[in-house]
Amino acid sequence: MNPKSTKKISVVGAGLAGSECALQLAEMGYQVVLFEMRDKTMTPAHKTSKFAELVCSNSFGSLGEISAPGQLKWEAQKLGSKILEAAFHAQVPAGQALGMDREVFSAKVTEMIRNHPNIEVRNEVINNLEEVPRPAVIATGPLTHDSLAESMQRHFGNEFMYFFDAIAPIIETESINTDIAWKADRYDKGTGDYYNCPLNKEEYERFIAEVKAARKIEPKNFETTDFFEGCMPIETMIDRGDQTLRFGPMKPVGLDNPKTGRYAYAVVQLRQDNKEGTAYNMVGFQTRMAYNEQVRVFRMIPGLENAEFLKLGSIHRNLYINSPKSLSCDLSSKRDPWLFFAGQITGVEGYFESTCVGLMVAKFLDQKLQDMVFTPPPRSSAMGSLLEAITDPTRAEHFQPTNINFALLPPLGEADIAALQEKKLHRDKKARKEVQIQKAREALQNWI
Repeated sequence: MNPKSTKKISVVGAGLAGSECALQLAEMGYQVVLFEMRDKTMTPAHKTSKFAELVCSNSFGSLGEISAPGQLKWEAQKLGSKILEAAFHAQVPAGQALGMDREVFSAKVTEMIRNHPNIEVRNEVINNLEEVPRPAVIATGPLTHDSLAESMQRHFGNEFMYFFDAIAPIIETESINTDIAWKADRYDKGTGDYYNCPLNKEEYERFIAEVKAARKIEPKNFETTDFFEGCMPIETMIDRGDQTLRFGPMKPVGLDNPKTGRYAYAVVQLRQDNKEGTAYNMVGFQTRMAYNEQVRVFRMIPGLENAEFLKLGSIHRNLYINSPKSLSCDLSSKRDPWLFFAGQITGVEGYFESTCVGLMVAKFLDQKLQDMVFTPPPRSSAMGSLLEAITDPTRAEHFQPTNINFALLPPLGEADIAALQEKKLHRDKKARKEVQIQKAREALQNWI
């Protein structure tokens, strides 16, 4: 008998990280008890009881070979990520990004979990960390149930924090005015997957003024309204200056309007949201405007004057631990070595980053259960860099959630720079990134 088959592991939360972690452990031969409170108890953002439901976006970000998100996916694929497998199954056109049909994706993950002989699903609310059998992985994400969040607050003290996140609207495709909006990818990198809605200077300024004047929904019963930089409501961006959106989600560069042959003053992009192509989401247009105000203001955008909204934007609370201060390098609690944490709650931001933490925790727990030496992914890999970002004690004082990015990967060494200098490429950003990617891939392959 496989000794692993007699060992039960608790995983709390069937989001991206929890689903990945449970599937990885089950594939290793462990018996997994997966606790998920939906659909008995729903969250403010989820709409179904399916596992790994996507609520903020339908994209896992770039697949580009010379990009940090692309490298993270390359590594996850090498490590057999089940969530990535489901994402490719549900893939929809999205230029260089990995976009998915939300329903197809979550249905696939749900099927994989429910059909796995080593996974038992329990539809229960976990109210307290103490009631979870160890070893345990807590992967309840940004919408952790209040009672469990309070238990975590007691466990970690002041090292348990929160910020706010926002969701972008989704539009019915047939309601997009294609006499105005056109399909193209930025700099034509892709197969023309995005709808682009152009605004001239006057239209942009009027739009900004109306967003400012619109009624907003403010969070209740919380002390602050800190938003994560990578998922900030448009009105919060506008507070930084009227031109901020033109250098963010509304930047027009690389998008020639076929009617004029030139860039517009600003552009709103729409990305396909389902396989059938019947729905598109407003890229980067997270918002906390009231629902009726969203309809009024967003219909001011040329091409969306008759837009039918399948889903409107909203805000929700995100919880996270000060992981560098409270978690060990294997992402177990410093106060309880058999209590692990995975996903967004550890201080990563982004769907796929959360997934990868779930994957890593499964590997770490397996090492621990087999009395093996803790061996994390190498620092030069994207996985290792992400882990370093959430466990490095020097980050504890000003810890903030982070996405994967090149700044997290270690800088090039003197030998690498010298080699680039010989080729006169030391000032070429792309060449430097290519070397970082090459080193990451070699390191991960050796680790595997």
